[in-house]
Amino acid sequence: MLFFHRGLRALVAIELKIGSFKAEYVGKMNLYLSLLNRLEKGEHENPSIGIILCADKDHLDVEIALQDINKPIGVAEYQLLLPKEALQNLVVNEIKASEQENEQEQR
Repeated sequence: MLFFHRGLRALVAIELKIGSFKAEYVGKMNLYLSLLNRLEKGEHENPSIGIILCADKDHLDVEIALQDINKPIGVAEYQLLLPKEALQNLVVNEIKASEQENEQEQR
C-alpha cells in the first residue's frame, strides 16, 4: 500500500506480510523506497518511509537486517483481534443461530 503523509510530507509504503519476518523483506522495501524516491517523490517532499507489518518478528533478526540500511524502514508486528480458533467458533455459532432463526420463522 502506498500513502502520502501530509504532516511528514513523505510517501509511506506499507507492506503486509502474513507470516514471520524474513530479512529479505528489508531488501525489497529498500528497493521500493529507492524507486519511489527516484520516480515519484516531489521536489519539496521528504524521503519515502517504509513500514513492514509481519505476523511475528524476532527483534535481533530485525536489528541485524536493518543495521546498514540508510533509509527509514520500520518493522512491526500485527495481531488479529480474535485468535483463529475463537474466530472460527464465532462464525460457526453465528451460522447455527441464523439457521435456527430461519427454522423458527418457517414454522
